[in-house]
Amino acid sequence: MSDQADNVVPHAKVRSLREAMRKVRLAEAERTDVIIELQETERARLDILREELEGVSKELPEDDEQFMLQVVPGNPPRMWVDVTSHVVIARDRRTYRFVKDTRLGRTVLLETDSAHAMADCITEYVAERMIDRERALESDWLLKRLRADADKALIEAESRRNAKPQRGGFGIGTAIGVFLIGLAIGVAGLVGYAWFFNTLG
Repeated sequence: MSDQADNVVPHAKVRSLREAMRKVRLAEAERTDVIIELQETERARLDILREELEGVSKELPEDDEQFMLQVVPGNPPRMWVDVTSHVVIARDRRTYRFVKDTRLGRTVLLETDSAHAMADCITEYVAERMIDRERALESDWLLKRLRADADKALIEAESRRNAKPQRGGFGIGTAIGVFLIGLAIGVAGLVGYAWFFNTLG
């Protein structure tokens, strides 16, 4: 009789899989509601920042597609400035964090709880990137011009050399052509060097 009493499972210890699944679903729903509420809060703060930058968005050239200034939903939501930089809300749900991905890793450019201060920082960043782009375009044009001048000098030197027999050695035209080619390569190197370190900055 005592053996049978030991084998009986008390009613309080009976487990219900259905009840456990219901509890898990309720807990997940509550977590989802909290996550959605937090994302909506972050999205609202990013929308405030985007509104601060509406004037900047309107002034961007139509043919310049490097800047977005758009809030993209996600976990967490982000406001993308360009393909390498964006703003997120920090864990305190109040602080804006402006980060940029570089060759050396992710860099935080600014953290602030002020949408106005963050908008000023982003405006300066956009202005710097636009000036960098203008310099790059200008250097491309200058390099093409120098190459064209060097090619022209070489052609002229070649035509003069063919026009009259040479006694040996290099003519003045060839020397000028070589000099111009060296100058073009040097300018291109300096521009590339400056652009590279400007990008890292």
